[in-house]
Amino acid sequence: MMPGSIQEASALLQKDEVTSVELTEALLARAKEKDNLNAYLELFEEDALAQAKEADRRRKNGESGNLLGIPLAIKDNILIEGKRAGAASKMLEHYTATYDATVISKLRGEGAVFIGRTNMDEFALGGSTENSAFGPTKNPHDEERVAGGTSGGSAAAVAAGLALGALGSDTGGSVRNPASFCGVVGLKPTYGAVSRSGLIAAVSSFDQIGPIANTVADTKLLFEAIRGRDPLDSTSTLGAVPVQKGKVIGVPANVKVGLDTDVEENFEHALKKLEGEGYEIRRDVALSSLAPSLASYYITNFAEVSTNLARFDGVRYGLHEEGEDLLGDYLKSRKAGFGPETRRRIILGTYVLSAGYYDAYYGKAAAARAALSADFKAAFEAIDFIATPTMPTPAFRIGEKADPLSLYLADVFTVPANLTGSPALSVPSGFVEREGKKLPVGIQFMAPHFGEDALLAVGVAFLGEPSLT
Repeated sequence: MMPGSIQEASALLQKDEVTSVELTEALLARAKEKDNLNAYLELFEEDALAQAKEADRRRKNGESGNLLGIPLAIKDNILIEGKRAGAASKMLEHYTATYDATVISKLRGEGAVFIGRTNMDEFALGGSTENSAFGPTKNPHDEERVAGGTSGGSAAAVAAGLALGALGSDTGGSVRNPASFCGVVGLKPTYGAVSRSGLIAAVSSFDQIGPIANTVADTKLLFEAIRGRDPLDSTSTLGAVPVQKGKVIGVPANVKVGLDTDVEENFEHALKKLEGEGYEIRRDVALSSLAPSLASYYITNFAEVSTNLARFDGVRYGLHEEGEDLLGDYLKSRKAGFGPETRRRIILGTYVLSAGYYDAYYGKAAAARAALSADFKAAFEAIDFIATPTMPTPAFRIGEKADPLSLYLADVFTVPANLTGSPALSVPSGFVEREGKKLPVGIQFMAPHFGEDALLAVGVAFLGEPSLT
């Protein structure tokens, strides 16, 4: 029987009841069997088995470790040397990474096994993995629905038992959104807590690599393995661990606006459960700058996307289409290489950064971002955590939200953590029913910078897992 968590698998490996090769073979077989989910863009079958054999050799020679021999899935925008890393885009479809991302180097040191690269929204732009150039990932709970995004492939792989854990990246909820839709745990670390070296950039001031797993304990194991200062990333830092003052959870005013009725009921039930665990719930916490946060996030997102993706010009690397002249090369390459959502954001980003509109849009977005950060800092002087639903709805049907604005609005609860750089955790909070199918929903907790340990403790208490050590 396949272990359901990294901790269970690690215990079996330590007792020699299973080998890493056997675990990896079983997961590869399941991934092939569930290919219809489109969770993986590529399986690293030969390399994964070689890594598993090496992990078994290391364990036989006396080494130990919680991740030694554990098979993991990696999002397609995280570089693995010698492997393709395409960010689910035609622009980088044939790009092969020339070095390991720092998080990959760290996991290699732990002896982890990399099963394959997972599907995502192109260049991490979206919220449903429908923007992949290679088709959407389907939700394991209902294959007619999205898995969430942009790390939908990673979340679906974990939820469907095609990996014991995974890495995703979170720009505006891209780890927490699919974690909620697929019923798994997702952590967006404090900005700077995990190196971004080797992560294909989407929005550099928001992006953070984060773990996805079936349990909070597994999430902690992955986070501990990848966190830390990295000289290759000037934004990374060790950070100061905040002193945990108590067990006070604040709920922002108007948090119920836009929620599906049954998601609201689930959230209320979750808050009562937390009260039963000894947490104090303070409702209607004033965060006056929360209202413009979604607009601030997307203006900043568009601006940084247009800047970061400017280097994909069809000349230096990536897809090249021959035009009549140099400008023709640019135009044809970018039209063929980028999907509709990516092109949309590049155009809007160029617009908000233009000389005539910079102050009207980007300048105001930056001011709103600073105001929200100040609001969060003040709020955390009186409370320890902020709780919201992770998403306002359960997973929606593939193709249901064709209007991009409706997709943007779904990020209302997740983007504040990226705007402020705060850590945020999504854990499963139950199910709601749609058309005879039970669909997962999640609750999100946010904490002060570098408050991951406290966040994980809340998640453990909520889910009833054994205390973290």
